[in-house]
Amino acid sequence: MKKMIKVLISILAAFFMLQNTVSAQSDKVINNDEGVVIGFDDTFAPFGFKNDEGEYVGFDLELAAEVFNRMGVEYSFQPIDWSMKETELNTGNIDMIWNGYSITEEREKVVLFSDPYIENRQVIIVPVDSEINSKADLAGKFLATQEQSASLEAILAEEDFVSSLADEPITYATFVEVFSDLNNGRVDAIVVDETMASYYLEQSGDAENYRMLDENFGEEEYAVGFRQSDVEFVEMFNTILKDMMDDGTFAEIKSNWFSEIEAE
Repeated sequence: MKKMIKVLISILAAFFMLQNTVSAQSDKVINNDEGVVIGFDDTFAPFGFKNDEGEYVGFDLELAAEVFNRMGVEYSFQPIDWSMKETELNTGNIDMIWNGYSITEEREKVVLFSDPYIENRQVIIVPVDSEINSKADLAGKFLATQEQSASLEAILAEEDFVSSLADEPITYATFVEVFSDLNNGRVDAIVVDETMASYYLEQSGDAENYRMLDENFGEEEYAVGFRQSDVEFVEMFNTILKDMMDDGTFAEIKSNWFSEIEAE
């Protein structure tokens, strides 16, 4: 019995030590004199992804480089499991989430958002020859999207729609896998970010094989997610971001990645 009590005490002590460590890390504040780690999904083109040369590139990564060069802050990019992004942030493994990160009410409870910098929609994509033309037509059909994404949150918010599907939305770790399911005919439709979808279909040369429905799951804004303790840093960050928008730098960077999409 005494041995069992000692074991229980040891377990409880270890548990509380772990809790204190996580709490201390979640209270971490960004120090301008130290480098920052930018967490991103390296499959989410054109915002952040690995190119054919194995380099990390993308609109958000180029934007981040300009922001932190102006701030005089060292930075590095860290690919993360998108489903664990808030955990990675609040345990101190990364200092921000920056990769087409949508502002939602649920996320605002756990992160501090920067000012928004781009607008987006959650769109429904189907094969061009599909008979699906509306959300109602998806009754009894299979739908896919990325796990722990704003797309999934938007779908689940419409309970009547979800209940009309053949099953719960099918989710994958990346949007590449989501598109693969649609390409292979395993699902009837997918819900994805419009900006990413347009770029993906344009680059793959398959744009003519798919179409977006007129109906969607709402408009949203992208922003950068920080720990809620990083208030002062985010204020400086927002100032630099606004300067870039005012002096035309933001528009110039954006045109490097979205000019073809916007012209469609």
